[in-house]
Amino acid sequence: MLDPPSQQSLGQSLVNEARTKLAALGAAFGVSGVVLGAFGAHALRARLTPEMLEIYRTGVLYQLFHAVALLAVAGICDRLRRPGLVAVLFGAGVAIFSGSLYVLAITGARMWGAITPVGGLALIAGWTWILFGLMSRR
Repeated sequence: MLDPPSQQSLGQSLVNEARTKLAALGAAFGVSGVVLGAFGAHALRARLTPEMLEIYRTGVLYQLFHAVALLAVAGICDRLRRPGLVAVLFGAGVAIFSGSLYVLAITGARMWGAITPVGGLALIAGWTWILFGLMSRR
């Protein structure tokens, strides 16, 4: 008869699963950020004002920063409580922050700028969760 898996092996399995999901989300943000950046540089340059192009670039920049951040979090997820929460906060943050900037830049509808800070708060909450998670592990 096989022994049931140990508590430690179950914990390691969950960490590995979280690590894979965080890295996959980071990679998805990375590839889509590069595609959106190229789209902005080539297809939108002639269509947007310099101000709107800069707004679009800010969305791409934050998306790419958080792609790399998710890859880094994948590497330290065993030191965090609920690393999936970071993925949710960063995922929502990028979708709302960068997404609203993309829509604002392309449509010129300034109302989208009112939504952007909500995404920013989610990003800040994700970084704060990482900070306090690492500090509490001492």
